[in-house]
Amino acid sequence: MNVAAKLEQIRQQINEACRKAERNPDEVTIIAVTKYVSVQRAKEALEAGIQHLGENRDEGLLEKWNILQDKPVWHYIGTLQSRKVKNIIDKVDYIHSLDRLSLAEEINKRANGPINCLVQVNVSQEESKHGLHPEEVVDFVRSLRPFEKIRVQGLMTMAPLTNDEQVIRDCFRRLRELRDQIQDCHLDFAPCTELSMGMSNDFVIAIEEGATMVRIGTALVGEDG
Repeated sequence: MNVAAKLEQIRQQINEACRKAERNPDEVTIIAVTKYVSVQRAKEALEAGIQHLGENRDEGLLEKWNILQDKPVWHYIGTLQSRKVKNIIDKVDYIHSLDRLSLAEEINKRANGPINCLVQVNVSQEESKHGLHPEEVVDFVRSLRPFEKIRVQGLMTMAPLTNDEQVIRDCFRRLRELRDQIQDCHLDFAPCTELSMGMSNDFVIAIEEGATMVRIGTALVGEDG
């Protein structure tokens, strides 16, 4: 099945999840995660109507950016080492993995203008995952005030790999509650409207729990180009 056909299926699933949650499907942005596929497959996604591409390594992003330039909206969704910020900062529109002050300092230093950031939260508190513990998030966001180029547009998390739907749902619900807490702080540098959560195996649950960005790789573009 080609990317266009897969995209149509995914949009149908999104529409159904939004109907169930009484949401507008226009509130949900599909990010095609192209980290395992070729530039050609990424092009196919753009031709099918995808506007947002996500990469989790600077090398992969640079390879595709050098060919596609700024045709898509670029999302950096992987762990970002401070020393690699300079490689990608003028090429991405969103960074989904802000989780420490040292990274904020580097982003602020290297960015030419405001940069959209999402704070990564380890809601499930798994040792294998990066991100802040939930109880650290509000104070961390407040601590970002001095960095004039950082705009905290939302939060990001990954649910545990489990077949227990309730565990997944609780993870996403907790992120939404944290987002609402930050919005209640009325911070001008942190509108925090976005919830980046949900991947190929759990994006329907994520949308039912309020996701505004879903990061879909395997189910949309596959694992090879």
